[in-house]
Amino acid sequence: MIQRIQTLYMLLVAAVAGGLSFVFNLYAFEDGTEIYAKDDVVYLGLFMGSAVLAFITIFLYKNRKLQFVLNRFNILFHLILLGIFVYRMLNLSGEIDTISEKGIGVVLPLISIVLLVLANRAIKKDEDLVKSVDRLR
Repeated sequence: MIQRIQTLYMLLVAAVAGGLSFVFNLYAFEDGTEIYAKDDVVYLGLFMGSAVLAFITIFLYKNRKLQFVLNRFNILFHLILLGIFVYRMLNLSGEIDTISEKGIGVVLPLISIVLLVLANRAIKKDEDLVKSVDRLR
């Protein structure tokens, strides 16, 4: 069952969280230094944890309920990551003046959340299909 559409969504989440977080910067300071996910342990841990969780969830296709729950947990990872982005870039004293540019890396958790929601919809659709077929027997 690796050929299902939710597998593609979760593979894209793993690629976005695990790969693109190293390619795109999160933000840049006025002096030109760019901050990537690998520069901060919290960002690195959450991005890599999310990528590993998405990759593991791909192979749990036989247990759709667990797959659904783990995807929701992964969405929670990304919401925490977004909260940390907002807190560090907008609310810390002195940070507002020194951060001159926000990078595209800040948008990566939003892309992952959308992909995970689409994957959960597909998992729910599969679960409903299996239940309807079981009712006919």
